[in-house]
Amino acid sequence: MSDDEASTTTAGGDPDHEFVVVVVEPETPGNVGTIARAMKNFGIYDLRLVNPPPLDPDGEAYGFAGHAREDVLPNATETTLEEVVEEFHTIGTTAVSHEDSTRHVRYPFKAPTEVADSLESVKTKTALVFGREGTGLDNEELGMLDEVCCIPADHRYPVLNLGQAATILMYELRRFTVDEIQLPDVERERASEAEIDVVYRFFDDLLDAIDYREHKRAKTSQMMRRLVGRAHPTEREAATLTGVLRRAAEQVRNPERFRDDD
Repeated sequence: MSDDEASTTTAGGDPDHEFVVVVVEPETPGNVGTIARAMKNFGIYDLRLVNPPPLDPDGEAYGFAGHAREDVLPNATETTLEEVVEEFHTIGTTAVSHEDSTRHVRYPFKAPTEVADSLESVKTKTALVFGREGTGLDNEELGMLDEVCCIPADHRYPVLNLGQAATILMYELRRFTVDEIQLPDVERERASEAEIDVVYRFFDDLLDAIDYREHKRAKTSQMMRRLVGRAHPTEREAATLTGVLRRAAEQVRNPERFRDDD
C-alpha cells in the first residue's frame, strides 16, 4: 500500500483513530466483497487479508462489493496475523464466549457499543480482525489479540454471517470514521417555537370547542405540550397538526358547514 493509500484508511471522522479490517482465511470471495462494501459504507478503506481465496475482478467478490470495487477491494493487501499484531491494537471478533474469568482466551469480551466507548479517549490505530466463515478465529489466534468483541444474539443461534458481523461492528464505530452522513440534521428541521406554540393554541381552542372540563384543562394542555415537545415535529408536521386541530374545532362549532352533501 502506498503512503497516500495508507493515509486514507478512514475517509473522515476522527483523525486520532485509524481502523483497518483484517479477514483471516476467508473461505468465499463473496464475503470479502460484502465486507469491502460495508467498509466503504462506514468510511474505512484499508482491507488486509490473511491467506485469501483468489479475488477475480469478474467474480463474486467484486460483484458483492458495490462501489467498493473501485477502491477498497482492488487496494486490499495480503498480510499475516503476526504482522497485524505488530502494527496495530487488535480487536478479535467471535460469536462464542462461553469462558469465564478463570479462562481468558475469549474472556473478558466487549459488545460492539462497549468497544466504541472504550476507544473514545484513546488515540490508536486499530485492526478489526474477523475469522473464517465456518470456524471463526481459533483460540491460538484470539490469544494473540488485545481485545475480544462478541455481538450479543439469541443464545439458540448466536453465529452471525461474517459480513453481518463486520457490518455491525463498523456501524458502531462510525463515530470515528464518518464525519457526515446522508441523513438530515434533525435539529435544523425542527419547527420553530412560534410554529409549535400555534399547535398549542389551537389545541386549547379545541378544548374550548368541546367544552372540556375546566378542572382538567390545565393538566391536559400540559400533557399535550410534553407530548409535542418529545416529538420534535418538523415545520410541516406542526402545520398539519395545526390544520387538523383548527378543522376539528370549527366542525364542533359549526357541524352544518362540514356535513357531507351526500
